[in-house]
Amino acid sequence: MTGRSGKPRNIFLVWLIWPLLTLGIYHFVWYYKVNREAREFDQRIEVDPVYSVLAVTVGWLVIVPPFVSVYNTGERIARMQRSAGMQPTCNPWIGLILMIVAGLHSLYYQHELNQIWAHYDNPAEGAEVRLAV
Repeated sequence: MTGRSGKPRNIFLVWLIWPLLTLGIYHFVWYYKVNREAREFDQRIEVDPVYSVLAVTVGWLVIVPPFVSVYNTGERIARMQRSAGMQPTCNPWIGLILMIVAGLHSLYYQHELNQIWAHYDNPAEGAEVRLAV
């Protein structure tokens, strides 16, 4: 079984610099891309990136959806790690706690994703990679 690789990103640019320069918009673009990469990496991971972004934007009106979405994104990253044949180190509970602490979940999640791409020797974004499971 094969999937498509994602893009390794600088964790500090993802967490702080780009969101500051774009007045927070980049965070939602990044969130969309991360969830899309999960779906393209392993077709067994079912996620609609648009719904994920809606959950963390307009979901605040109901309070609960952003927390569920960030937790589920952590679960997806752990599943991606398993699919790559790695020991899953991404903990969705840590991501959820870090979300509350200055939005650090993006830094943590991107670090975990970068480990997956490093496992495949940082292929070009969208390159086909073989899944272990």
